[in-house]
Amino acid sequence: MYEIYGLGNALVDTEYQVDDGYLRSHGIDRGHMTLVDEARLRTLLAGLADRPSKRISGGSAANTIFAAQGFGRKSFYSCKVASDAAGIHFIDDLTTAGVQVNHNAMSRTGTSGECLILITPDAERSMNTFLGISTALSRTDLDEAALRSARYFYVEGYLSSNGRSLDAAVTAREMAESAGVHTAVSLSDTSMVVHFREGLERILGKGVDQLFCNEEEALAWARTDRLDIAINELSDIARHCNVTLGARGSISINKGRQTPVEGFPVKALDTNGAGDIYAGAYLAMICHGKEPKEATRFANFAASRLVTHIGARLPDITSYRRLQQSFTG
Repeated sequence: MYEIYGLGNALVDTEYQVDDGYLRSHGIDRGHMTLVDEARLRTLLAGLADRPSKRISGGSAANTIFAAQGFGRKSFYSCKVASDAAGIHFIDDLTTAGVQVNHNAMSRTGTSGECLILITPDAERSMNTFLGISTALSRTDLDEAALRSARYFYVEGYLSSNGRSLDAAVTAREMAESAGVHTAVSLSDTSMVVHFREGLERILGKGVDQLFCNEEEALAWARTDRLDIAINELSDIARHCNVTLGARGSISINKGRQTPVEGFPVKALDTNGAGDIYAGAYLAMICHGKEPKEATRFANFAASRLVTHIGARLPDITSYRRLQQSFTG
């Protein structure tokens, strides 16, 4: 039995520190995720070759599942990688941490997905993603027995951008519902809301148990500039919703009732992965029997600690346990 079953893209992140001028001169959409082909990715990487970088395993839902495992929740992850160095490294990171993966996660052909992440001095991240073999993620990569045994099924909204992956996400959500497994979805990025809304609507179905998004994504979903209107609309598609507000904390919404939860002020270095660890921390605490407000407070705390590091994950799995211990005392 698993507590959280995740589904999402498998990516290896390469991070560079740049300024806003670099983003403008290279036509990069600041603060958002942009899908690129391999040629565009290689061109961007070649232009950054003389700068220091950090290369680590990533992928939004993978980061969430890694965090949940680190916070003590037995987790499973379905994904697709190639049998190249990046893919082997990605799977090894998960399994070493104790996360189980689908038996057919590694393809003998193709190239593993990569994400170029550019961090500006204000800690904002701009992502250029080449999905690679992740576009082959399909319903055949689902482990139905593991999914049906879980307490929560978690899926990233990024899967709405690809037909086969979208089909896998919808199929998994339907499996979860038929087995009485709680469903949780992240809207992932404003670009998904704007350009792949129909796919997101299919993933959400008639509504999910838990939705995660940030303020910008919430406003984009409701096509409004008023957060109160956005929250009302989100309450129609999720029984419980968490809207993150950056340094201001987040709002926990339960059946339309709002509970603002303050953040933890820090000097942010890199906001990449903040929403991912937030979701992992929240789900871990809910599975541990905590009330939504306390789970939200821990999620705020976890995200605040992550952004003081470079990279979308803490240095190692034991870092998550130490973070949890520092919160609980």
